[in-house]
Amino acid sequence: MHELIVRIAARGDGVTASGRHVAFGVPGDALLDDGALAPGPHHQAPPCSLFPECGGCQLQHADDDAYRGYLVSRIETALAQHELATEIRQPHLSPPCSRRRATLRALKVGKGAVLGFNAEKSHRIVDMRECHILRPELFALVAPLRQLLATLLPPKRTAEVQLTLVDQGPDVLLKGVQAEGLAAVERLTSFASEHHVARLSIDSGLGPEAIFEPNPVTITLPGTPVAFPVGGFLQATEDGEAALIASVREATGAVASIADLFAGLGTFALAVRASYAAEASRDAAAALKRAAPSIQVEHRDLYRRPLDRGELERFKAVVLDPPRAGAAEQVRTLAGSAVGRIAYVSCNPATFARDAKMLVDGGYSLDWVKPVGQFRWSTHVELAACFSGRG
Repeated sequence: MHELIVRIAARGDGVTASGRHVAFGVPGDALLDDGALAPGPHHQAPPCSLFPECGGCQLQHADDDAYRGYLVSRIETALAQHELATEIRQPHLSPPCSRRRATLRALKVGKGAVLGFNAEKSHRIVDMRECHILRPELFALVAPLRQLLATLLPPKRTAEVQLTLVDQGPDVLLKGVQAEGLAAVERLTSFASEHHVARLSIDSGLGPEAIFEPNPVTITLPGTPVAFPVGGFLQATEDGEAALIASVREATGAVASIADLFAGLGTFALAVRASYAAEASRDAAAALKRAAPSIQVEHRDLYRRPLDRGELERFKAVVLDPPRAGAAEQVRTLAGSAVGRIAYVSCNPATFARDAKMLVDGGYSLDWVKPVGQFRWSTHVELAACFSGRG
């Protein structure tokens, strides 16, 4: 007798039909009587020797079909909890070695340093000696950064390293690092110059400060270079961004007046030629305003001050791309508005489903959802959805 694994749970465990959770199980695997797992047709050899010790990936043992099924299942389950269902489209998967941003941890150990992701459910740092998710331009900096941090960190002190690939090359932010004295500053600037870093910033606790930026740092979003603030947000992969943009364009349709709410640097505002954009980050709002003078950009916290029904009357379509907490405050006013089409981009199926329920109860139709797996082999799920209603 044995039990088959039928799905992957939210945190990555396999689950049998009877509800038993099995570490590293994927659909088609068999749980034998002695507790061993017999791999099935969708169980693959993990490409990275650091898996599963490194916490950067949770699902390298699942092939692409199983991973796509996981993304769909996460969204279907979240919607079902609110008695919702719709068309779930074929997921988009970003390829290996395509991540253009990552946050790593560093620790001074003896005369050296370790640098990488935390181990799963642990604060222990797994030293990154290989990586199958980062863009090669970013992974090439890991070994040099390890050597640099060994000279800057005090014993047993940790630091955070944020890496982002921008138009000019890698953008590096070191948090928890102090550059005390001329020698430390020279080591940092020499490192940045030698490794063709676009910008090197440090944050010792009082906010980030760029100490090397030979040319203004930008990120090109739908054809428009936008100034990229230190520590700014960017979609994880270029192809994932393109998939989300295509979905947003389809969802909003060919209308003339579009509002982009939680606009960030304008990824979607620029793509759909929005007439209005609202963003809570002052730096991001200012960058978008400079890059796209034709868009009315407002620095506005939509959690504290969502657009009311009167303000929403100006628009035929709305794009929402909120943080993980969702957009409950803004959705409440949207649900009673006359906006005809809503494109909702989410990085959290649970809060998306909660917000979707409010929109559906308000008279909108949830037409489809497109899963996007930008964080390959992780349990992080992103999506774009289309709502149609009154307008």
